[in-house]
Amino acid sequence: MKIISLHTNDKLLIKKAIAGDQQAQKLLYEKFSPKMLGVCRQYIKDLQFAEDIMVNGFVKVFQNLKSFQHKGSFEGWIRKIMVRESISYLRKRQFVVYDDEVYESQPKEIEGSSTLLDVEYVQQLIDKLPEGYKMVFLLYAIEGYKHQEIAKMLKISEGTSKSQLFKARKMLQENLTLKGMSPRIKSGD
Repeated sequence: MKIISLHTNDKLLIKKAIAGDQQAQKLLYEKFSPKMLGVCRQYIKDLQFAEDIMVNGFVKVFQNLKSFQHKGSFEGWIRKIMVRESISYLRKRQFVVYDDEVYESQPKEIEGSSTLLDVEYVQQLIDKLPEGYKMVFLLYAIEGYKHQEIAKMLKISEGTSKSQLFKARKMLQENLTLKGMSPRIKSGD
């Protein structure tokens, strides 16, 4: 009997998962869930809520697995689902406010700051952003979406997307400067 390593062959895993093979679904989940939790966590501060969003995202992944056309990366396809689930969650909870005055009222102090710009510290800074700023910043700077795509996804104008990104960058730079760090946040458009 020939043993096929399912861990390395995503196409085979996907094919088996589409056919309803629970072991293949489990392996796909185990392979991609750590990274996808990280994606959800970028948008959702609370780890338990982020885990819930990730699980809901994987339900959608498996429901729509037949629509994956093997064009581009499978991980990227899953990532888009997780981002949409996170945005949908925030929108339903009405946590997103696109308001100029939110910027002025945010505390400048970050708890547990580090002298090194490590991932955990940067995530703390991003978590302190108002939700509207945070979503646009993550979609643009982390996910690589263009302002036109962000505007459509969030149902805002392209100008609002650009404004939110500008304000998010400014707030991050100010927080880094307050801590005596040299901010290097690229200002695109």
